[in-house]
Amino acid sequence: MINTGRIQDLTVLRRTSEGLVLGDDDAVELVLPNSECPKGAVEGSLVNVFVYRDRDGKHMVTTRKPKAQVGEFAMMRMRATRGAGATMEWGMEPDLLVPHEEQRRDMEEGRWYVVRVALDPETDRPYGSTRIETFLDNSLLTVKSGDEVALMVFGRSDLGLSVIVNDIHQGLVHNSEVFKQVSIGDRITGYVKTVREDNKLDIVLQPIGYRQFIDVNVALVAKRIQSQGGFLPLTDKSSADAVYDEFGISKKAFKKALGFLYKERLIRLEEAGVVWVG
Repeated sequence: MINTGRIQDLTVLRRTSEGLVLGDDDAVELVLPNSECPKGAVEGSLVNVFVYRDRDGKHMVTTRKPKAQVGEFAMMRMRATRGAGATMEWGMEPDLLVPHEEQRRDMEEGRWYVVRVALDPETDRPYGSTRIETFLDNSLLTVKSGDEVALMVFGRSDLGLSVIVNDIHQGLVHNSEVFKQVSIGDRITGYVKTVREDNKLDIVLQPIGYRQFIDVNVALVAKRIQSQGGFLPLTDKSSADAVYDEFGISKKAFKKALGFLYKERLIRLEEAGVVWVG
């Protein structure tokens, strides 16, 4: 079946002067231009293509791939505003439209946004949405505590980072669990720390077996280095008084925190102090 907005394998039915005629089990036939025909493609072989509609609504195929197909999330740059909404650079033409009603807040030209690609059942055209939460469902979880999960950061609040979990669920990485520079749109690995009674997911960025929780002193030291422009003029050789004056903790606790951050490759230790590299 031909699926608009999706990457799929189609069968080579025959070759014409225009290119390869591709099809599937239904009666639809699509032409892949000669300029994109893969070498060695013969009748009966499979070609991996993206199916889309052109500006006139005609089905087209290409071996080029968009940043995201229907059902996926991606970071995209807004190109411009037109009457129906915002157009996004998604690696295909025409640009992906995010209608006004699908914008979580008014979008600005040139800025980057996490966008979900969906399919309009009436027009059979892909569209984008920045209302990410509406596409996430925690009612029936497919993960449990301790599981390694794929994350995409889509928001930031006073509590922490809002993340897409395995492209299905919504989770939260609390600020106290973030020890490296993470930006909106980043794809990172995480671990399910807690599944709450309401099925909300608390996520951490370190394996649960490696550390059940992050010592508050690690968070304290990490945040202080970051807040001072990425450099702290203290080392593991600084006096206990200097450490206490800065953090209100013992030198032993300070050295333990530095050791953790160094092992995670988040800091570099120099004679003059500690440099944040996370």
